[in-house]
Amino acid sequence: MKQVAIIGAGPAGLMAAEAALERGARVAIYDAMPSPARKFLMAGKSGLNITHSEDESLFRSRYTAPDARLAAMVAAFGPAEITAWMAGLGIESYAGSSGRVFPIGMKASPLLRRWLARLGEGGATLHTRHRWTGWDAAGALVFDTPDGEMRVAADATILALGGASWSRLGSDGAWADILAARGVAIEPFAPSNCGFMVDWSARLLAAHEGAPIKSVSLSAGGKTQRGDFVITRAGIESGAVYPLSAALRQELAGRGATTLLIDLLPDTDEAALAARLTGANAKDSVSNRLRKAARLDATKIALLNEVTQGGAPKDPAALARLLKALPLMLTGTAPMDTAISTAGGVAWDALDNHLMLKAVPDTYCVGEMVAWDAPTGGYLLTACLAMGRGVGSAGGN
Repeated sequence: MKQVAIIGAGPAGLMAAEAALERGARVAIYDAMPSPARKFLMAGKSGLNITHSEDESLFRSRYTAPDARLAAMVAAFGPAEITAWMAGLGIESYAGSSGRVFPIGMKASPLLRRWLARLGEGGATLHTRHRWTGWDAAGALVFDTPDGEMRVAADATILALGGASWSRLGSDGAWADILAARGVAIEPFAPSNCGFMVDWSARLLAAHEGAPIKSVSLSAGGKTQRGDFVITRAGIESGAVYPLSAALRQELAGRGATTLLIDLLPDTDEAALAARLTGANAKDSVSNRLRKAARLDATKIALLNEVTQGGAPKDPAALARLLKALPLMLTGTAPMDTAISTAGGVAWDALDNHLMLKAVPDTYCVGEMVAWDAPTGGYLLTACLAMGRGVGSAGGN
């Protein structure tokens, strides 16, 4: 019976374990943390967005880059298969108004408990507090454990070690140096689906830190995203910001700073807005005109005053033009460890068709540790599950 070692007990690793068990392999799962799937559980605290229900052709287009192997794995195990797999665990799912798919109850913990129970019933063993440190001279896996160093021989190893964000949950990217020392090409890590830095005034933060800016349209790098974002002490994050993170990150890398354009009233065209402002009471202050005629809330007015330093134009046409394209200066990305996910990792050229490392035979890579800048919306989790499924089947044979 083939012995498969899986290092990393997140969704990619656990799915690889399930697929390898189905191929008749003996499976042992190792994780550095005291309990498995900590980042998966954290993602589920605000609602576990596990996949997406959009049109199939549009969904598959999300995976045309960076490599056809990823697209093929998602085609084999995509939204329909994931929802059926969840149902097999007794977890029903539903699609929200945005098309995002969640388990009933929204949380990750019931799904994880049933998944781990099934893996255990299938014969998989889970070893926590086992931090992988590489290989010994004979090729055995080496782990630091509470009982000292341990060596494990395996016929196949599947690495599912995550990216380089949320290190306190286990994804610290330390594995990159281990693989690089074995000749594996590693693309530099970068924050993805992240916040961005803004030099806010103390006045704005005192009144509006943590406040949402609702129902806006953001534009950067030729892309536009509708939704909300939040004012943070460091800058902005959440909602509509994350889908633009790749474009904004690229602009920041080339310039050191970049401008995010904010349409504060995306459902009102500029001419109609100018007409409303023209018809406002001339005796009203600019703030009152914005509140009454433009129908801006206090947080949006504060944002406008912050950007213009209190010098918003009084001319209705000029003011309307500004409200439709308010330029917010971004000075950097938020720290990588706070990002939802990371780009970079094991280069696709370092992997064969089954995602086995060319430089380290019988060792495979899955999940966020493989270089892919995933969009939000359940796409990364879908990819992690699909990669785990495909590689677990290959490694377990």
